[in-house]
Amino acid sequence: MFPIRDHNPSGRTPYVTYGLMALNVLIFLSYVSLFADERALGRFFFDYAAIPARILSGDSLSTLLTSMFLHGGWLHLAGNMLFLYIFGDNVEDEMGHARFLALYLASGIAASSIHILSAPTSMVPVVGASGAIAGVMGAYLLLFPKARIDILLILIIIFRVFPIPAWIMLAVWFGMQFIGGVGSDPNGGGVAYWAHAGGFVAGVLLTIPLWLRLGGPAFWRRTDGHPPHPEARYATSRIPKVRR
Repeated sequence: MFPIRDHNPSGRTPYVTYGLMALNVLIFLSYVSLFADERALGRFFFDYAAIPARILSGDSLSTLLTSMFLHGGWLHLAGNMLFLYIFGDNVEDEMGHARFLALYLASGIAASSIHILSAPTSMVPVVGASGAIAGVMGAYLLLFPKARIDILLILIIIFRVFPIPAWIMLAVWFGMQFIGGVGSDPNGGGVAYWAHAGGFVAGVLLTIPLWLRLGGPAFWRRTDGHPPHPEARYATSRIPKVRR
């Protein structure tokens, strides 16, 4: 299940969202050649990725920041940038550029911190903007729970695009991270589920003051849980039929 777009594009240019996307891509391109040399890549990640055991020893605290701009491959980068593109613009529009950037960075640091607490002795490097973007998704859930998100559902040979409320898609995503965190070994490699869950919760908590200033439940009633922008009109997605 992949989100591909929302139905309420931002009312103004999301400069920070675009800037973060460009920065993540440019940084990845600057070291992508290292993937051909496993030793060089390992050294690079040792220096700039978040390694729980090193950070808890007081070493490389700066990697809490640098790690959120690194990615483990093209698909890792593309997936994160897609989620940032879909959910970032409306949150930035509502928060303003500076507050949105602060939310992004704070959520990323919170996500890494939660992962470190879940695996304090791990020497496995952690990279990715997922925790920071999870914070943006948490903010989106609180501000615009009824916004419509188009998702691409893939079930073996069935491909279909259809809209669902944001709260369903985001709740399912958060539930998957929580279940994944409970069922995985945080000291091993793979997906840092607790970082995703921690970043999401941090995003919700950091957005509560803004939500209350906007009126809390009254803000939902006023906007019907949607971003305050006209809904976009998209052509009906046509998936070609394949004979059995």
